[in-house]
Amino acid sequence: MNDSLAKPLAKPWAEARRLLVMRLDNIGDVVMTAPVLRALKENLPEASITLMASPGGSKATTLLPWVDEVLTWRVLWQDLGSLPFDPAREWELVDTLRAGSYDAAVILTSFKQTPHAAAYACYLAGIPLRLGESKEWGGGVLTHEAPPSPEELHQVERNLHLIEAVGFHITDRSLSIRVPHQARESTAGLLEARGVPANTPYLLLNPWASAQARTYPVDRFARAAHGLSIETGWPVVVTGTEADRERGGGLLTILGNRAVDLVGATSLPELAVLVEGARLVLTNNTSTMHLLDALRTPGVVLFSGTELEEQWRPRHTPHRLLRRETCCSPCYAFTCPYNLECLDIPPEEVIQAGLSLLSEVDGQYAAATREEESQA
Repeated sequence: MNDSLAKPLAKPWAEARRLLVMRLDNIGDVVMTAPVLRALKENLPEASITLMASPGGSKATTLLPWVDEVLTWRVLWQDLGSLPFDPAREWELVDTLRAGSYDAAVILTSFKQTPHAAAYACYLAGIPLRLGESKEWGGGVLTHEAPPSPEELHQVERNLHLIEAVGFHITDRSLSIRVPHQARESTAGLLEARGVPANTPYLLLNPWASAQARTYPVDRFARAAHGLSIETGWPVVVTGTEADRERGGGLLTILGNRAVDLVGATSLPELAVLVEGARLVLTNNTSTMHLLDALRTPGVVLFSGTELEEQWRPRHTPHRLLRRETCCSPCYAFTCPYNLECLDIPPEEVIQAGLSLLSEVDGQYAAATREEESQA
């Protein structure tokens, strides 16, 4: 055990027994809360942790074994204009938080978000400890305020920086998840039914993202995956939601009989199983990128200029990030008005990146095997 963990956590956080952790964005953002949730459990093993997440983000909680309860809510301060005017809904939120009898709230945000709206709701609900990181003054809605992090800091480190500010000790800063056993069994059945028996090597293609500005053209993705399939001899397992099928164009046609169509057929835990079992993943800057990092699967990521790479990129798995430098990056846009110049990457470049990465991974595996044999 790390010596620092032996030091007791200071009051009043050491006395908290019901913790509310708030991360109200998308699936990938919730996946990246894993190191914080793990650290909270390590420091306060008797405490109960409730993760409050959006309807989409809540899907990731099945991969986070440190969560005891899930509170799913679409909050007004994260809304993009779809929620109607309804003050009663906000009082319902306050009442729901009050009913949880939480001792403390840990409010996780990105560098461009404020914690103060969430903290004020927690204040009205009577939660005595309220922790967040902010660049602006928010009055007394936060009881504990972490100093601002550098904007380029990775989101996982930003999360950890927050709880370290009040004395929580961190023994593991890496991203990790736990895949349910039931998902392994069901995924094996899905693959078997489509002619992919156990232990068959495959490429995984997850070619869609929630924003157009972060989505590499699917026809190019298809040609890249097809080329890698020819070079390796491996089938291409294609995943996505049922809604993605409608915008898939001719992707499956381009792949032909090399495609294993699982679009709309998997849950998030089953997607995690597929990521874990793949020899190589092709994806955009989306939740699949964070899954491959957590599961240490090699991946080629088409990373658009919407955001800074250092804030979100994989940190613990071999990977290649591909994009073109543009003067408008980072734009933080959902839709690109410039024909995705930052993702103007030929499929041949994606193929070469994939083959290079596979060669690197195979070389590392061979070196590790030789070292193990020499020590035997």
